[in-house]
Amino acid sequence: MADKVFVPPIKIQGIKTKIVPLIKQVAEFADSDVWFEPFMGSGVVGFNVAPKCAFYSDTNPYLIAFYQAIQDGEITSTNVRTYLESEGKKLSELDDEYYYEVRDRFNRHHDPFDFLFLNRACFNGMIRFNKKGEFNVPYGHKPQRFAKAYVTKIVNQVANVEALLRLNDWHFSVMSFDEVIPEVESGSFIYCDPPYIGRHVDYFDSWDEEKEVMLHELLMAHQGKFMLSTWDHNSYRTNDYVYTLWNDCYKTTREHFYHVGARESNRNAVIEALLTNYTPAAIKPEDECVSSVPVQQSLAI
Repeated sequence: MADKVFVPPIKIQGIKTKIVPLIKQVAEFADSDVWFEPFMGSGVVGFNVAPKCAFYSDTNPYLIAFYQAIQDGEITSTNVRTYLESEGKKLSELDDEYYYEVRDRFNRHHDPFDFLFLNRACFNGMIRFNKKGEFNVPYGHKPQRFAKAYVTKIVNQVANVEALLRLNDWHFSVMSFDEVIPEVESGSFIYCDPPYIGRHVDYFDSWDEEKEVMLHELLMAHQGKFMLSTWDHNSYRTNDYVYTLWNDCYKTTREHFYHVGARESNRNAVIEALLTNYTPAAIKPEDECVSSVPVQQSLAI
């Protein structure tokens, strides 16, 4: 039976929930001292690997502030329930009027409770900010969103994070990858899940070829193991960077389906690639993924 995957309280486009078991298998974290995750996002990967010592960072200050608030005891499973029940009742009564009231309030005060509310009430669970740094995702048009069962689900997710924080030595910081990676000591494991170049890159800040090249250079200079999540190909095109810039890595692939996009026609399967600077252990047949091979030996589709 496959390991149960813990889904964290913050949703984000590109979340790796369905491929976490494969990532855990390929990560080979056992020989490393510390886990570094410079693109924390939802935190689903690191939270499921559950290293004893970890440094999570992201350029989105609101993601980091949310988890720091849990760590500091400002946000608890108890007060999350109280907050969501109260705010959910207002949403059910006032519908979109109240959603945009909370959105305006968050953009003024950046309360982590409001960030959670917006993340769960907005369209498609997206996280997106405009050039002014304002959260600008429209309403998801579900006034009954915070029903009792849904609130309990979120409360349990927060409780799981609380438990993990009690058991482990974890640190959260607002930093960019080029600040974090050069400071990572040898022997530590780095997992990177950057915005996918050539695909969805509007999470909080932009992503381009210059940053992709810089990330490659920094990871290849690291005196330890790393793994990078990216996309290999879909039915329409191929990620050429895998076969040029990252052709000095090993590649493990698996089909993955992302539920991102307003239209069903835009929600297509993509072949996910895990790139490593080491040869991964043998992959179990039931994982239904392509055997790990050096990129140079793989063929672009």
